[in-house]
Amino acid sequence: MPGNMKPQYRRISWRRTVAAIFIACLAQIWPGAAWSPAGAADSVAKDTRLGGDAQRTRFVTVLSKKVKFAVRTLANPYRVIIDLSDVKLNLPAGRGKKGKGLVSGYRYGRVEPYGVRIILDVNSPVLVEKASIWPARGGQPPRLVVELTRTDRKTFLARQRASAKSRAAAARKAGGKEARAKPSLPSPGRRKSRGAKRVIVIDPGHGGIDPGTVSKSGTREKNIVFAFSTMLRDLLKKTGRYEVILTRTTDSYVPLRQRVDIGRHRGADLFISVHADSLPGRQARRVAGATVYTLSEEASDDEAKALAAKENRSDIIAGVELPAEANDVTNILIDLAQRETKNLSIGFADILLSSLSGKTKIRKKGRKSAGFRVLKAPDVPSVLIELGYMSNPADVKRLKSSAWRKKVAAAVANAVGKYFAKRTARNPF
Repeated sequence: MPGNMKPQYRRISWRRTVAAIFIACLAQIWPGAAWSPAGAADSVAKDTRLGGDAQRTRFVTVLSKKVKFAVRTLANPYRVIIDLSDVKLNLPAGRGKKGKGLVSGYRYGRVEPYGVRIILDVNSPVLVEKASIWPARGGQPPRLVVELTRTDRKTFLARQRASAKSRAAAARKAGGKEARAKPSLPSPGRRKSRGAKRVIVIDPGHGGIDPGTVSKSGTREKNIVFAFSTMLRDLLKKTGRYEVILTRTTDSYVPLRQRVDIGRHRGADLFISVHADSLPGRQARRVAGATVYTLSEEASDDEAKALAAKENRSDIIAGVELPAEANDVTNILIDLAQRETKNLSIGFADILLSSLSGKTKIRKKGRKSAGFRVLKAPDVPSVLIELGYMSNPADVKRLKSSAWRKKVAAAVANAVGKYFAKRTARNPF
């Protein structure tokens, strides 16, 4: 934790015990975070600036009003995460593409539930030497100033450990307990009474700080899949047979694990993640069409493996830190995935491909499988549909067409109806 921020913790803690507990909890959510005094809502981030060299670099965010903020660092790759509450982004176009000094570039957008996030990609281990809001003065508006210094990995990791101990001490002083994530066995979904609506969770991929794939013409995957997902939601709700939930309802990023949890906590009967693929190199313009993926420990082919790896990196792009035991939890969930759930997912995938046939172009091998993190709910049949390829101009044209989206969304809705009709006929409830 930056040394100059510690007095702020003390000032807040003696004012109100509840506030101290709140901050201690936030410190556990945002490791290494340093919070500023609360400011007025609806501040506008007007500009950003970088200055310095390869030893010391300063990052400045120009604001219209003071806000709460948190700053922390992550490794593998090295990044500095800046979270701002109650902020609207109004930055000049192109900001973040060029770096300077220790910062190779930066990106920004909304990440739930934290608010606006700015991620500085740094080219070496760094220490946050100072992080503070400079008040309006001399005609200058308020500014968030983050000062970075180059360090080595050993010092970087030592600072991380020190921050963890500081968070634990703050939690104890506030009367709280340090939260420790523990793997848990799957809990059964809610029991549905006869005649209850089926619950469907639709997951528009990417969002907020993570645009997904961007076509050569500038079309963003996150916008395409959100438009399709909302249209599909409306079609399904219109039937009156389903309760339909979107994992995100705005242009914000939702961590992959949280998307899975939304389905499980709502007792979903079906989870549909919506994406649009892309390929590199010469094959990019030749490959087109939809593909449906299900979960598998072993990828069906190299392309499926590469796609899963790319989609699973979304949390890294959005600056989401996985718990140290995340790999163990992931393996547990894969191991516990019921054979019935996997079979149901494959069954829906086949019905979906059949319904899409004749409505849009489909890859020759339309159904594939790989280790997509977003499909790892052990008790919710789940598929990931790649609507088309952002790297193929003809597919991009289709994806941008409202008429095409309506036709394909209707085909997906039809597949959902056939899937549940088949399940009810086999095992009525």
